[in-house]
Amino acid sequence: MPLGDLSVRRPPAYPPVREHGRCFTPGAAALNGLLTVALLLGACGGETVVPEFTGPPNVDLALPWATASVAQAGGSTDMVEDGLEQARDNDRLLSMLVVKSGRLVVEEYFGNAQREDLHDVRSVTKSVVSTLTGLLIERGDIGSADEAIGGYLDTLAGDLEPAKAAITIEHLLTMSSGLEWDESGGFGDYTEWIRSDDRLRYVLGKPLVEEPGTQYNYNSGAVHVLGVVLEQAAGMRLPELADELLFSRIGISRSRWEPFPDGFHNGGAGLDLRPRDLARYGQLHLQRGASAGRPIVPEEWVARSLVEHYDWRFNVGRMTGISYGFLWWVVPLAPGPLYFAWGFGGQYVVVVPELYLVIVTTNNWRGVGGDAGRYERETMNVLVDYIIPAFR
Repeated sequence: MPLGDLSVRRPPAYPPVREHGRCFTPGAAALNGLLTVALLLGACGGETVVPEFTGPPNVDLALPWATASVAQAGGSTDMVEDGLEQARDNDRLLSMLVVKSGRLVVEEYFGNAQREDLHDVRSVTKSVVSTLTGLLIERGDIGSADEAIGGYLDTLAGDLEPAKAAITIEHLLTMSSGLEWDESGGFGDYTEWIRSDDRLRYVLGKPLVEEPGTQYNYNSGAVHVLGVVLEQAAGMRLPELADELLFSRIGISRSRWEPFPDGFHNGGAGLDLRPRDLARYGQLHLQRGASAGRPIVPEEWVARSLVEHYDWRFNVGRMTGISYGFLWWVVPLAPGPLYFAWGFGGQYVVVVPELYLVIVTTNNWRGVGGDAGRYERETMNVLVDYIIPAFR
């Protein structure tokens, strides 16, 4: 969802051990007290002490979902039913799933959608690419988020000018590459980029109009560049990389990535997943990167990704106070902090830590055109007005 150029408030670099000579504890603004991963650095000695997890059961995401009724999970059946009734007025809605305390309590499909369908979730892809970035940093394929992208792209874009080669992975994670780009309404440069013969060079050929790291500007092409960096660092294509490091470890056995003619895959908006598997991905983050107590994604990276990096806020329907982390949208306040992955036309993976709640929605975005924002707002309003309050 493009927001134009907005001032950036730079967070510390990962791993979060020290910034400008002082101790750093990632702000808990994007997390609540029950989820907070306040990485306490005793005496700035560099040793990370993570508080004991006091949240819901840390379910094994490789197993089938346990199920329960809304009432059994402590929710309001009437409010959920009212929300589903409201949701049915959305002729684009395909699915809505709710996981409460690790149990699937709502699973509704609309129109002709079915449980096993793969859904093209557009920019939810970006959040997955963020997760893969943390995994490659953990594995050592990438040194840190501060690394420049030029070293990973020299064989693909050897004529890359120095200022662009110096763009860092963090700049791509926070939509602050400085490259000229206009994705207003989900179109503009995105459409021209998809039509281009060389999609990597299309992005990197854009003028550098801001100093990297200083201005937010939504850029799907730049996140695709990050996906290419990951592929080059790991020596694997995105589908295989995601399967090996992430999906196979949390019970996701089916996925699809949009291939590009150059052999790369669309890292900005090209992933298809089943709704139940989107819920697994959300639950993984609710569980701070672990499955049945086994770390899948570094806990520090999960926390780092969900800290708001900007001072600005905006609204989507009745969801207010939204900012941005590492390719995740974060709501530091609201009634309670939450965060979500967001794809064009109303694809959402919403995590509400204080309620141990994960909500997934998918919509048919094809042909929606300029009405995409309306369906995004309608979908989000159902969650804000009915589904989330049903479990408070």
